[in-house]
Amino acid sequence: MQPKAAESVQPHEGEFMQHKVVSREEWLAARRALLAEEKAMTRMRDKLNAARLALPWVKVEREYLFDTPSGRRGLADLFGGRSQLIVYHFMLGPGWKAGCKGCSLVSDHFDGALPHLEHHDVSLVGVSRAPLAEIEAYKARMGWRFPWVSSSGSEFNFDFRVSFTPEQMAKGEVDYNFTATRLGDHPSEERPGLSAFYKDADGTVFHTYSTYTRGLEEMVGCLMLLDRAPKGRNETTTMDFVRRHDEYDAA
Repeated sequence: MQPKAAESVQPHEGEFMQHKVVSREEWLAARRALLAEEKAMTRMRDKLNAARLALPWVKVEREYLFDTPSGRRGLADLFGGRSQLIVYHFMLGPGWKAGCKGCSLVSDHFDGALPHLEHHDVSLVGVSRAPLAEIEAYKARMGWRFPWVSSSGSEFNFDFRVSFTPEQMAKGEVDYNFTATRLGDHPSEERPGLSAFYKDADGTVFHTYSTYTRGLEEMVGCLMLLDRAPKGRNETTTMDFVRRHDEYDAA
């Protein structure tokens, strides 16, 4: 079947409204106006980064132990001989059949970043409450190489407000993202997040930063690319289009 002439084609229901089509000169004027806003945002990001680096630190007093492929290890051991550590709090609870789709999207970006981080004195490790065997199975399914350990039997996830007890869940809201957060229609005892730590020469560990929910978005290169695509993220609710990378239709 031959397509209709361009001027008679109407958007299908659910498609984006057609954008105004202008001359190159008009487009450049609009793009330059947007560039001014983008530059302002870049300067604001630089300011936020400086404020983030200026945050005070908290000494980690509690001993946390993790199950790793090399045996039981403490938090200080996860630094791998480096002075800085980034922990991604991956939503994978005990007995879950698969990891969180959003966390899986974030984690798809880790392997390529590892050599750059490690040569900049930064180690990155995933941490989940699921037993190590379940973590290893899902990691193998996804084809990932980044370090990922289990906090099973530790208070680590609870102390960093990414896991919640049945008693906490029963209250209908939890302390998440530094505020009381209602559980909503799809409650989960696990939540995503990222925390950063520093270890000084004598082995003392300090908690320097944590972020949660949409604070994780800038770490997802896929989303940053979609933000520059013609239709953007094209979502109804946040990341509703995301699937695990082995679950997308072949088409």
